[in-house]
Amino acid sequence: MQALRDEMKLRDETRELENAKAAVEKEEFASRARKLGDEQDRIKDHTDTAIGDIEAIEGGSQKFGKELGLLTRVVAVMDEASGILRVPDTGAPAIAAETEAIELLLETKRNNPNAGGGGGSNPGGGGGGTTRSTALASLGPGGDANRDVKARPVGQATGRAGKDFPEEFRSGLDAYFSNLEGTGKP
Repeated sequence: MQALRDEMKLRDETRELENAKAAVEKEEFASRARKLGDEQDRIKDHTDTAIGDIEAIEGGSQKFGKELGLLTRVVAVMDEASGILRVPDTGAPAIAAETEAIELLLETKRNNPNAGGGGGSNPGGGGGGTTRSTALASLGPGGDANRDVKARPVGQATGRAGKDFPEEFRSGLDAYFSNLEGTGKP
């Protein structure tokens, strides 16, 4: 998805400009931030065009209702991000808006591993999910978007293992720890 890649690149550029803010003159910073806002508008327009393309498909609004809803939210968030960048502000509010757009784009991209191929009253198996992790959690090397995460018991990693200390060491260690805790006898 082109918009996802472009939005991630824009967020990286926003972070870089924020980090360089102290070293860049105020006018130069404002100019570069406005250019980032223009780029955000370009990505937003591209996403808005994708919405129109999906709606133009016969039955697209019914088949891709969930995705269209998410993309509509993406466009609104991108519009907010471009306004923030034009203030100019490349700090936390801009990064948060860009990250939210990325999250929503990832959500539209996800396939339901339990869903069959189309058909029925709910093509693709979309709907309210129950995940507790963000869409970005499974992105990157080793990420598996379709994994089924299950809680598992984890045993104690520290404690006694192997043989006990020899008796001549135990009495010395007991005295040491008693003195350390302040309960030892002088």
